[in-house]
Amino acid sequence: MPQLDPSSFPPQLIWLAITFLVMYLLMARTALPRVSEVLEERKHRIDDDLERASSAKNEAEEATKSYESQLADAREEAQQRIRDASEKVGKEVAERQRESSERLAKEIDEAERNVAEAKQSALGELRGMAVDAASLATSRLAGIEAERGKVEGAVDNAMKERG
Repeated sequence: MPQLDPSSFPPQLIWLAITFLVMYLLMARTALPRVSEVLEERKHRIDDDLERASSAKNEAEEATKSYESQLADAREEAQQRIRDASEKVGKEVAERQRESSERLAKEIDEAERNVAEAKQSALGELRGMAVDAASLATSRLAGIEAERGKVEGAVDNAMKERG
């Protein structure tokens, strides 16, 4: 193999150096500037993307703060409306309870008067029935006709003692 023959090493080394120098110059003049441009462009694009991302992040943070502020304001307003509605309903309930209490008190007073009147009427009728029963019992048991005034007096005395 000629490559491994030591007598052919110097020309091979010269051609190696010439090829290396040509390749180096080609790479340095054409390929490396293009790669450098691509890398520089990529770096600028990445920097721009990072800057836009940072800007978008700041805008998002501001939007979030604004949203949270509006949300807090809306919650506060809703709570205030709930408190106002609760107070209004509480006042209405209190007013209705007061009106109901007054109406029930009037109805109770009316019912008590009716009961008292019915009691008096019943007692009056009871007195009349008691007088009639006592007169009838006296006439049948004793066989005598008692005076109406005396029987009424006796019934009144008996009712006073009981009542």
